[in-house]
Amino acid sequence: MTKILTIVGARPQFIKAAAVSRAIQERSGLQEVLVHTGQHFDAGMSRVFFEQMQIPGPKYQLNIHSLPHGAMTGRMLEALEEVLQAEQPDWMMVYGDTNSTLAGALAASKMHIPVAHVEAGLRSFNMQMPEEVNRIMTDRLSRLLFCPTEKAINNLEAEGFRNFHCRIVRTGDVMYDAALFFRNRAIKPDYENIPDHFVLLTIHREENTRDPRLFADMIRAINLLAEKTDVLFPMHPRTRKLVKDAHLPAFSQKVHVIDPVSYLEMLWLLERTDVVITDSGGMQKEACFFEKPCITLRGETEWVELVDAGYNRLCGRDSTCLLEAYDHFTNNPPNFTGGLYGKGNASAIIAEALSEDIRK
Repeated sequence: MTKILTIVGARPQFIKAAAVSRAIQERSGLQEVLVHTGQHFDAGMSRVFFEQMQIPGPKYQLNIHSLPHGAMTGRMLEALEEVLQAEQPDWMMVYGDTNSTLAGALAASKMHIPVAHVEAGLRSFNMQMPEEVNRIMTDRLSRLLFCPTEKAINNLEAEGFRNFHCRIVRTGDVMYDAALFFRNRAIKPDYENIPDHFVLLTIHREENTRDPRLFADMIRAINLLAEKTDVLFPMHPRTRKLVKDAHLPAFSQKVHVIDPVSYLEMLWLLERTDVVITDSGGMQKEACFFEKPCITLRGETEWVELVDAGYNRLCGRDSTCLLEAYDHFTNNPPNFTGGLYGKGNASAIIAEALSEDIRK
């Protein structure tokens, strides 16, 4: 029996784990132990995902959150060492690019436990982003690198990974697996005033929410957009705290601010929105899965194939770009051709690779 210790801590990781854990359960010879670091501690951002998506309950709940990057990663590293000593797994599996990801990879590598990284090879080429640092370091520590796209493989090859003791596997995207599986189980959010036509907005990245002056400019840009269409805004707890504490400008009446939604509720909104506006990497892909154009509130993206295909426009915090991109997509909706993120069987490919001899 091959034991896999899986680390999760943030919303996108819960979604990915729902798909991959199901594939692991279906494959004989694999045992999974789930560890939740607690990085997303709000019930609306965490527990509801486990309940709705039938993710196995975590055996370990570390409850580490609300700390600076260094302190959070250090606390997780310390706690995960104890878990690894108790479990002695054959694999440590980590997802994406969070502090939980890096802490898991570091803890395992120090104890000579091989690391499997889901979403390996992604690059934004912006070293000011904590996520970019996390993904580069995690890739370098990993034995199995599960790449969602050909571009991700090209990035690793450009960095010399073919010369390292590791295996690179093109899988497709596990979030696409999840979207296909859960699409017909979508749930309408508990909010009465959802318009017939709306833009779906999410903002949570640190670079967009740490400076009240910059976020005040973003609110003004959103209010300008609301002169053209309704905006539905499930507000992240960090963003809500910023708005409250800094006494920022009020949102327009056509900006519908609601509580965070579950994954199944988000799928319902994605099915019905006209355009997605986000700073989330996961939402950029989910927009594509549902054939919705996306405007990204960042200056770069790790999902460059979406921009190259004309499905996504990068606007940073530029209100003029935001409005122009919205007008462009309204008048010229993209022709989605599919195939960017595999065939919906990424999780099965991952489970198969994990079941093979770890000494290869």
